[in-house]
Amino acid sequence: MTPRERVLAALSHRRPDRTPFELSFTPPMLETFQKETGALDPVEYFDLDIRSVGVKSTERQGDFSRYLPEDLPKGTTIDEWGVAHRPGSMYHFTKMIHPLANVNTVRMLEEYPFPDITAEYRMSHLPDAVARLHDAGYFVDGFAGHIFEQAWYMRGMEAFLTDLVLNPSLAEALLDTIVDMNCHVARRLASAGVDMLRTGDDVGTQKALMMSPDMWREWFKPRLGKVIAAARAVNPEIHVWYHSDGFILPIIPDLIEIGVDVLNPIQPECLDPEMIKERFGDVISLWGTIGTQSIMPFGTPKEVAEYTKDHIRRLGYNGGLVLAPTHVLEPDVPWENVLAYVETAREFTDF
Repeated sequence: MTPRERVLAALSHRRPDRTPFELSFTPPMLETFQKETGALDPVEYFDLDIRSVGVKSTERQGDFSRYLPEDLPKGTTIDEWGVAHRPGSMYHFTKMIHPLANVNTVRMLEEYPFPDITAEYRMSHLPDAVARLHDAGYFVDGFAGHIFEQAWYMRGMEAFLTDLVLNPSLAEALLDTIVDMNCHVARRLASAGVDMLRTGDDVGTQKALMMSPDMWREWFKPRLGKVIAAARAVNPEIHVWYHSDGFILPIIPDLIEIGVDVLNPIQPECLDPEMIKERFGDVISLWGTIGTQSIMPFGTPKEVAEYTKDHIRRLGYNGGLVLAPTHVLEPDVPWENVLAYVETAREFTDF
């Protein structure tokens, strides 16, 4: 099978020649990869089955001076949404400065310099990029954008969650602005021919949702559904991937209802992957399941290999599985464990 055929078979709940897999690294772990291999790009080096495309970077950064402090610490970066990221405690971690922290009315929000994500110069390359990857045999996906996360990054977590109750008009205006952009990106990605649309928001903690299921259903389910519908209006067959770390069991039926058919990352410290397979495996595929809080940093290479084999046997026997660590790999993961995971995922076919 080609990589694309392999992934499409798995997501169609047919048994592939081997279980497709992916992985990604934090910046410090990327440095380890480059030191150990002499290569620059893990995707190319490991010849991963999945490739990604996306909108180009903006050429027209907004003026956020009204919304951010003047004395930003050295090393601070400002993204195209105006969120400032100042250096954090270690590694790649940053602390955010929220540009909408003092924006309290819809009128004030309307004056904000939102990014030009929908500009044509940021989209025109997509069809050719997808075609080249398809011609090379790869499965291609693209990310439509966050909804909940983008809103609280801009407003601040406490302020935004408070808005949902006490200032709903502002919350609605901010979310709808974000969703309109995401819908545009979703349509363009689908038109370009991607095989899968990536979506997602971290709405789970280790033990529960960050909000009640009813609040999620009121505020986020219909908006996520709108983004999915925008892509499916262009390509009804496109796969839709949804990411949330943590425990999200109460809303999995809702995600299925609005069109999600690939669930990531099935964090085994929070959700039992086998239970998810048994309950929902006829309508969704599992993407992830390899614990980054447990086996990857703390197992031996032999244990990582056996764990990977076990997941392939128990979760991928009839397709419906793409293996992946449940988050980007941190520098506490031994390099030997990375190799054990990759080599086992690539070579193990006894399922």
